[in-house]
Amino acid sequence: MSKLVTKITDRDTDFAQWYTDIIREADLVAYSSVKGSMIIRPYGYAIWENMQSILDKEFKRTGHQNVQMPMFIPESLLNIEKEHVKGFAPEVAWVTHGGETKLEERMCVRPTSEVLFCDHYKDIIKSYRDLPVLYNQWCTIVRWEKTTRPFLRSREILWQEGHTMHATAEEAKKETLRMFKIYEDFQRNILALPVITGRKTEKEKFAGAEETYTLEAMMYDGVALQNGTSHYFGNHFANAFGIKFLDTDNTLKTPYQTSWGVTTRMIGAIIMTHGDNHGLVLPPNIAPIKVVFIPIGKDEKVLNIINDITKSLPEDISYQVDTSDKTPGFKFADAEVKGIPIRVEIGMRDLENNQVTLVRRDTLEKIPVDIENVVSKIEELLPEIQQDMYDRALKRRDSMIYDTTDYETFKKDAKEKNGFYKINWCGNTSCEDKIKEDTGLKSRCIIEKEEITGSCIVCGEKATTRLYVGKQY
Repeated sequence: MSKLVTKITDRDTDFAQWYTDIIREADLVAYSSVKGSMIIRPYGYAIWENMQSILDKEFKRTGHQNVQMPMFIPESLLNIEKEHVKGFAPEVAWVTHGGETKLEERMCVRPTSEVLFCDHYKDIIKSYRDLPVLYNQWCTIVRWEKTTRPFLRSREILWQEGHTMHATAEEAKKETLRMFKIYEDFQRNILALPVITGRKTEKEKFAGAEETYTLEAMMYDGVALQNGTSHYFGNHFANAFGIKFLDTDNTLKTPYQTSWGVTTRMIGAIIMTHGDNHGLVLPPNIAPIKVVFIPIGKDEKVLNIINDITKSLPEDISYQVDTSDKTPGFKFADAEVKGIPIRVEIGMRDLENNQVTLVRRDTLEKIPVDIENVVSKIEELLPEIQQDMYDRALKRRDSMIYDTTDYETFKKDAKEKNGFYKINWCGNTSCEDKIKEDTGLKSRCIIEKEEITGSCIVCGEKATTRLYVGKQY
């Protein structure tokens, strides 16, 4: 089939330009006069709203409550946890004046909210009866990125950040992994992303955390995108802020903390994993519009049939009827570039044969269907498309995972082909640093369930860890 959208660069020729073209042609974002920030257009925001809605229901189902913290953090508050502030210092945006008056203490625009939550926790946590505290916040944060790209890296970021406090380390660790599993299920089952999951190395973990767990999505070009994290903090922050609670044994104890978050970066992951040279390809479970009906011609009979079909669709199948005065070819192209999972084409010729044509966006396969079977076929196709998209992404991901044991071969391969490399590692940061220096690849996550045999690929000492490494966005 010839490509209806001609303004999109070939994906295999220039992947970066292809990504930019998709975002523009699908009308997901607009560029802003505010350097490094983006305007999320209605269609792009509708995808984010669906993500919010699904995740928010899951957070509330597991007992979390939404709150709203201030946007500004006084410098003295940020400095309470030294390791944390050191990790964010290069990306912090500072406010020094209110109007024309210089502030007595400069304030940063929040890069994340751990210290704000802890400052609040010390006022509300007094007894074991106050625990656990299970909070979540939907908000924006600011990180002064030097190089920005829509959805992937922006100076102003839309995200959610969960923050919880627990009476014991065991409870906090359990919470860290519980929320991590929610993210994993969401990305696999809703976004059709076959993410690799695991714990970050000491070097790559979140500033101030004891353990960081990461979801690593592989894009079509073999480059990794960190697509969400969950952190166990121990009681470092709680100790720094003097948070204590009276336990059941009548002694004062320090609670244990977690945080976890995902961002609009997940939209970028969908684009770069599933998109093709025709445009965006959306998994049905996250698509704002699951089905678009395109009448060919203006015959009233066609519109009546469409009306009858849409009345019979289940409430959870969102749809659009394109009755604009644009040509059918333009409408087809618009549906394709926006990644709408199913397109239904109906004209008088179709009605004469008692059929309509369904077009799958993921494969562009055309399927003739009897009119009385349209609704059941749509219901059948949507989960099939969802699963097929996941399976294709998984197959491609697995084709770009390489198990390597020889360092010289690894260095050569890393320069020639992207992907995730599985290596043996001694656990020393010096070897991790050397890999980055020699190849530009960074550790993605520790591989937990593989037998460790042999030596470190870098230094030749006994390996203690299996590790994924790869290039990242």
